[in-house]
Amino acid sequence: MRRIGLFLATNLAILVVLGFVMNLIEPWLRAQGIDYNFAYTLIFAFLFGMGGAFISLLMSKKIALMSTGAKIIQQPSGEVERWLVSTVERQAREAGIGMPDVAIYEAAEPNAFATGASRNKALVAVSTGLLRAMRRNEVEAVLAHEVSHVANGDMITMTLLQGVLNTFVLLLSRVLGQIIDRAVFRNERGYGPGYFLVVFVLQIVLGILASIIVMAFSRWREFRADAGGARLSGRQNMIAALERLRQSQQPGQLPEAVEAFGVRGRTGMGFKRLFMSHPPLDERIRALHDGAV
Repeated sequence: MRRIGLFLATNLAILVVLGFVMNLIEPWLRAQGIDYNFAYTLIFAFLFGMGGAFISLLMSKKIALMSTGAKIIQQPSGEVERWLVSTVERQAREAGIGMPDVAIYEAAEPNAFATGASRNKALVAVSTGLLRAMRRNEVEAVLAHEVSHVANGDMITMTLLQGVLNTFVLLLSRVLGQIIDRAVFRNERGYGPGYFLVVFVLQIVLGILASIIVMAFSRWREFRADAGGARLSGRQNMIAALERLRQSQQPGQLPEAVEAFGVRGRTGMGFKRLFMSHPPLDERIRALHDGAV
């Protein structure tokens, strides 16, 4: 539950900061004699909601490198690095995308992730723990899974989804805030103290609901990336890689900033599952066995 709390706190903090800035702008607009209405609210919600999401996307590669300590392979210095680069290069060519940067980061747990602002300027990184724990065919499958994330445009799609949801959270919280301020607090202008209190509370509640939607999409795209990994490396290799991850005693946790784009993430059951970025490995393996993906 602590990790769920951190995840929610990060996303809600972004919305609260954006909302606070909008709350500062709203009185200034009215003071300038600007008729602040629904249209203006929609415009500002869109600019702040989408803007914050795309700033995160543009910074994603740099944040990923900083948070994991990953080092991009500029000049392969050994047989393993040469194999990694050549494998990703071949898979990227087959997937129809530009060659991603390939990186390695120090971590005991077997994991990997992909991120980046576009399909042709991405980053694929693997942990040293994954290279030690897996056979070559299994590592190849993990790389194929990450290349498939890039080819599917998952980073862009996640950003668009988060931006749209941020927009609706900022918009709905203000529209409902005005309605409640007038109906409950009897403020005819709809911008009394009750408005700001209601907006703050609604941003938190709606932000939680938005996070549930984003995580549901994240779990779905993991199945799709598994299917892409199976096409690029072979279905049995993809199954073998997921089996190896399931057998691992390491938790396979990535920093919050890049966890949704890892081959393996935290999972849970019941209420906790709503906030998990990855479906259980058992479900992913079963879907590959059944040909469901």
